[in-house]
Amino acid sequence: MTNNYINSPLDQFIINNLLEINSPFLNLSTLNFSTFSLYTLFVVLVISLTFILSIGGESNNLVKGSNWLIAIEAIFDTILNMVKGQIGGSVYGRYVPLVYTLFTFILVANLIGMVPYNFALSASLIYIIGISVSLWIGLTILGLFLNKAVFFSLFVPSGTPLPLVPVLVLIELLSYTARAISLGLRLAANTLSGHLLMSILGNLVKNLMSINYFTFIFGLIPLAGIFAIVILEFAIACIQAYVFAILTSSYLKDSIYLH
Repeated sequence: MTNNYINSPLDQFIINNLLEINSPFLNLSTLNFSTFSLYTLFVVLVISLTFILSIGGESNNLVKGSNWLIAIEAIFDTILNMVKGQIGGSVYGRYVPLVYTLFTFILVANLIGMVPYNFALSASLIYIIGISVSLWIGLTILGLFLNKAVFFSLFVPSGTPLPLVPVLVLIELLSYTARAISLGLRLAANTLSGHLLMSILGNLVKNLMSINYFTFIFGLIPLAGIFAIVILEFAIACIQAYVFAILTSSYLKDSIYLH
């Protein structure tokens, strides 16, 4: 008999091929849970963009936005004000598309990962840390391009006594380098822990409710708690995307103004 249950809470994070066709002309073995989530995310973004453009094209002199469009505008205004508050000056506007795209991408990936039996894309350390490392490299190049050699003053706090400069430079360099890992690791750890918690508690409640009729009725109480945790995880999915955007804006500020 086939076992349809998850034997281990970590089984949901194993990348398995959904479809595999090997031939001299076609190879679809890469269609796994991870890339399947990417394909799904791409389709969702394309549909959303098409929907927004169609609404904009239908309006003539009066903009009649739907609730969906109003929600998107509210999210954009939130990100715009956040980037303006973090970066400020007259240059913040050119970085809003980057932060807004990252926020939308992480948010949609987190929400797709909450769908039952789907792969949690933001829980994949390789993928999400790859994004944070790429972003860190790009911000470092931006800082070097804007500030040239003055960029290295970021590693020497002002007013540092000369004998302490080597030690503080090493500490600041390690702190700056750790951003490449911590930015993605924070998101992956929160997503991973949340999914593991729901999986473990769900299996415990399922086993409890399957014993007899009394435990089935008694199990409705912890089942309600699990539903509350699921709602909390949806909120955390949104919060983590916003935290990722805030940290990105903060790192952008350091690369631009060196403080």
